[in-house]
Amino acid sequence: MSRARYDQETWQTAAAYGSQQGSGCLSGFLIPPFFVLLVGSLLAFFAFSTPVQSLPMQMVAPGTVNKLSPVFTPEVQYWNASIARWASASGLDPNLVAVIMQIESCGNPFAHSSAGAAGLFQVMPFHFAATDNPTAPDTNALRGLDYLKRSLAASHNDARLAMAGYNGGISVISRGEWSWPAETIRYAYWGSGIYADALGGAAGSSRLTEWLRAGGSGLCNRARQVLGIK
Repeated sequence: MSRARYDQETWQTAAAYGSQQGSGCLSGFLIPPFFVLLVGSLLAFFAFSTPVQSLPMQMVAPGTVNKLSPVFTPEVQYWNASIARWASASGLDPNLVAVIMQIESCGNPFAHSSAGAAGLFQVMPFHFAATDNPTAPDTNALRGLDYLKRSLAASHNDARLAMAGYNGGISVISRGEWSWPAETIRYAYWGSGIYADALGGAAGSSRLTEWLRAGGSGLCNRARQVLGIK
C-alpha cells in the first residue's frame, strides 16, 4: 500500500519499497510520462500557491450508521450495506470509506496490482496475517481500514492528509507537501474533493467526474463486469 499505481489493464498499488510503517495503501493512474509530469506540476503549483484548508473527518461513534452519499458510482453503491457495517464497526465515516474504495478499486473485490496489492481497498501483502484471504471483502476491509485509522490518527483526523498517508505512506503526513510524490498529490486532490462533495450533501461530484475522465472509468468498467451490474 503506498504510491499505488494502476493503468487501464494492470493494478500497481502500494509502495513495494520502504518499511511497513512508511508504506501506504493506494492509487494513481499510469498515464503518459509527460502528462504525469505536467499534471503533477500543475497540481503542485495550485497546492503550494493556494492556502490548504483541513478537511476534518466527520466523527462517527462506533455502532452508529450514517447514510452513504449518492455521489459515488453504482459499483461502490453496490457495497452500501457492507460499507455501513465496516464503518460502524471501526468508527469511521462511511463516506470516507467509500472514497477510498472508489479510488482504489471502484468496488472490484478482485482488483490486484503487479506490486501485490489486493482487493477492494488495495491492501499490500504485509498487512495480512498468514491465514487471511486478501480478496475476501471483510478481511480486506479490516486490514485496509485499520491502516486508514492509523493514518487518520497521525493526521489528527484531517481526512485529506489521511488520504495522502493512505497512498504515500503515513510518513508523508509530517512532511512538507512540496516533497510529496505527484501521485500522492493527485490522490489527495481527487479524494478530498469527492469527500467534500459527499459531506456537503451534493447529488453529484464534479471531482469524481474529473477522476473518471482521468482514467477511473476504466477501473469502474472492470468492477461493473465483475459485479454483474448492467
